[in-house]
This record gives sequence, C-alpha cells and structure tokens, in this order.
Amino acid sequence: MDEFPGYLCLTDLLDQDLSSYEYFQTLAPEIQTALRREDAGVGTLEALQARAERLRELGESKM
Repeated sequence: MDEFPGYLCLTDLLDQDLSSYEYFQTLAPEIQTALRREDAGVGTLEALQARAERLRELGESKM
C-alpha cells in the first residue's frame, strides 16, 4: 500500500492534521510567520519540523 505523501501546503496540513497543528502552535511567533510565508513548501509533519529547525538555526546564527 502506498503511504500518503502529504498535504498540498502548510494551511492544508494544519487544517487536517492535529499533531502538526499542535506542534505549529508551540513554535515562536516569528517561526510561525516565516513558515506561513513559505506555505507551499510544507506538506508533512516531518517537513514542518525540519523547516522549523532550519529557521531556528538561521535565527540563532544571526545573533
């Protein structure tokens, strides 16, 4: 059986997947904003977590 590949965008992911929504709500507001700007690039919880981690690292490297 094929595994579900993910949702079309972050908005769909957050609307349809409770775990992703809950994870997203724990993120800092600036990370949430950055992720929403890249809406089309995130369609799975794993992609959401990876992208949030990269954004955190980028934010820390700017300090």
